[in-house]
Amino acid sequence: MDDHSGARIEQWFLTYSQDVYRFLVYYTGRTDIDDLVQETFIRALKALQGTEVENPKTWLFAIARNIAIDERRKTKLISWLPDIFMQHLVSPDKTPEESLMLSESKRLLYEIINQLKSSYRDVLILRGIKGLSSKETAEVLGWTEAKVNLTLHRAMKAIQNKMHVSIAEVMNDAIM
Repeated sequence: MDDHSGARIEQWFLTYSQDVYRFLVYYTGRTDIDDLVQETFIRALKALQGTEVENPKTWLFAIARNIAIDERRKTKLISWLPDIFMQHLVSPDKTPEESLMLSESKRLLYEIINQLKSSYRDVLILRGIKGLSSKETAEVLGWTEAKVNLTLHRAMKAIQNKMHVSIAEVMNDAIM
């Protein structure tokens, strides 16, 4: 690692860490994601050597998304382990205090978002909630802009059908 890379990551951390944190909260449905944020910037630092980054925010979101996917895979693997191994692991469930922090409607929305298929969840969080442009979202996901827009529309329809509310209410609840 050279000093230039370290300084860039430090600046990006100061600028984007809260955005990455909020993205991971939406993406995972959990609030105990400080380790995932830290891992995002560690991986970014390792990958930065010899890499030209045009849009650091979307690049960091792509890294954070991959870390969240890895975390979800690990959690699924843990659920398959025999009970003897489970006794030594910490529960991934929210504490009662964390659950009370979210308003009822937001909690319901987060639950519904987490039940959607991953492509819907990805585009809804990036485009709809985090407010990235179609182009930026396409860059993070490796899709075309047309696919981003179509998937966002379908994701919002899926939420609308599950919550029995308008799309405007869905997005307003997610952002507020």
